[in-house]
Amino acid sequence: MKNLLKATALTAALVCAASAAQAQAPKQPLRIGMTFQELNNPYFVTMKQALEEAAASIGATVVTTDARHDVAKQIGDVEDMIQKKVDILLLNPTDSTGVQSAVRSAKKAGLVVVAVDANAQGPVDSFVGSKNTDAGRLACEYLAKSIGEKGDVAILDGIPVVPILERVKGCREALAKYPGIKVVSTQNGKQERATALTVTENILQANKDLKGIFSVNDGGSMGALAAIDASGKDVKLASVDGAPEAIKAMQKPGSKFIATTAQYPRDQIRLAIGIALAKKWGANVPAAVPVDVKLIDAEGAKTFTW
Repeated sequence: MKNLLKATALTAALVCAASAAQAQAPKQPLRIGMTFQELNNPYFVTMKQALEEAAASIGATVVTTDARHDVAKQIGDVEDMIQKKVDILLLNPTDSTGVQSAVRSAKKAGLVVVAVDANAQGPVDSFVGSKNTDAGRLACEYLAKSIGEKGDVAILDGIPVVPILERVKGCREALAKYPGIKVVSTQNGKQERATALTVTENILQANKDLKGIFSVNDGGSMGALAAIDASGKDVKLASVDGAPEAIKAMQKPGSKFIATTAQYPRDQIRLAIGIALAKKWGANVPAAVPVDVKLIDAEGAKTFTW
């Protein structure tokens, strides 16, 4: 958490340093636009709530959109925000490469652009996001130790965006340290409960000696958990996010859901707004602000919350 505190302090310092310049500017309501890759995920819903709370505290207005994992829609949403003359664009890309044209258009229109959770290609002013490689590594190190450092393991993959790719990379790096562990299956659960449930059922049927599963997010992990429980097998499950439903499931006696690497969606939004304000008011800002993650097990789940 030291790095998170440093990032928070850095953002506060940038805002303070730039506030003198802002004080000389005409008083106008600040307009913040944010386009999300999806809003049917508690993680992004929490981000949206934090955005609205933070904006209200500084008297800013907010425009939010849901791309529903459609890059063409997200590009259109950004163009609409440009027409609405937002001052700051917070971009949670559904396709890091595909949104390049939208980033360029926003910058050409004079907007401050900060990518959140997943970075975007193009001239973004800064990126604020979790250390996703660490997230995958922490979860899979815990999983490996929980199964006695040996046995068959499966990876429940997701949509190929950078954060998900990094989590899988971190997981594989962790598991590679244990010669007795073999990754026998990697399947795409699309980070959705229903899809992950079906995919996990198939994985369990095809791999009779499976000992563990790593899910790239908690939404998918809930479907995986349902499949594991229905199978009656002793298969341990680890994930990433720290979502309320996952935290609750981990605390049930005998739960096969043993750990999740928690992200901090509220902190990401607060840091992103701070960075964007500092940039708008004339400060130099860092190209990236990595946010720490934390491994939460059943014991830690008792006191953890987003």
